[in-house]
Amino acid sequence: MLLSIAVLLMLSCPAGRSEVVKNFNTCSEFFFKRQAPVIPGILDPNSEHPRYKKICQRYNFTGDGSGYRYATLYDTESRIPVFSAYNYTGKGDFTRPSIPWMIEPKLDPRVDGMTAPYNNQAVDEDYINNSYGVNRGHLFPSCHAADESTAKSTFTLTNIVPQNIRFNAGSWNRIENETRDSMNTLCYNKNNNVLAHVLTGAIPGKNKINNRVNIPSYMWTAFCCYNRSKIWVSEAYWAPNRQENHNEPISKMTLQQLQEFLNGSWAQNVTLFKNDCN
Repeated sequence: MLLSIAVLLMLSCPAGRSEVVKNFNTCSEFFFKRQAPVIPGILDPNSEHPRYKKICQRYNFTGDGSGYRYATLYDTESRIPVFSAYNYTGKGDFTRPSIPWMIEPKLDPRVDGMTAPYNNQAVDEDYINNSYGVNRGHLFPSCHAADESTAKSTFTLTNIVPQNIRFNAGSWNRIENETRDSMNTLCYNKNNNVLAHVLTGAIPGKNKINNRVNIPSYMWTAFCCYNRSKIWVSEAYWAPNRQENHNEPISKMTLQQLQEFLNGSWAQNVTLFKNDCN
């Protein structure tokens, strides 16, 4: 019976192409100054926290050192990502992909050559017919992807949290579009190409869908980039994950304000970007 369940889950949730790594050095290019955030008790440079797994996403990996799409820190107890980190380099010319949601079998052990039931991560079935009015909400949104393959790579359940349906389609969707437009205007590297380092995350809440997958209480996002005036700049947003009237306003905040909010509601001494993106 154990293996039968595993087979059914594998058939319903295609496997992603990722690496569960000991540290983020493998895909450090997605972090500002190649330094991952410091979140004491969750992600520390000098200590390991077994429930939190580091993932370098590599959909359509070429094997020559390229092909990494973004990085994710995943909470195997809450079964949601803590954050996803990616580089925004401009929106590519493609339509939103329509592909099956993927899982990451490397997050779970194997039994007799078969992947065991997915105890450490969400599966598509967790989201079906839930009573909380939530659906799958991206951390790295496909509308921020530079090409179609990268957009497809965002459709893994390790990059997804349960979001209130109206919030997901309403104000948070507006923030994804607003930050995209802002980065297109503000963010240029020394070669005059669009480039911003982005972190998007979720704060765990008190409820779970299917008694397995935590429903975040808040969503947050921030980006850091070099602007045309050769100055490091940043913007930040956060909002409660709740039912709302479509497009309720979410105010633009500073990176310091976001870190203060995270310090007061989630962790302590959080540093999202090295040197606070100064």
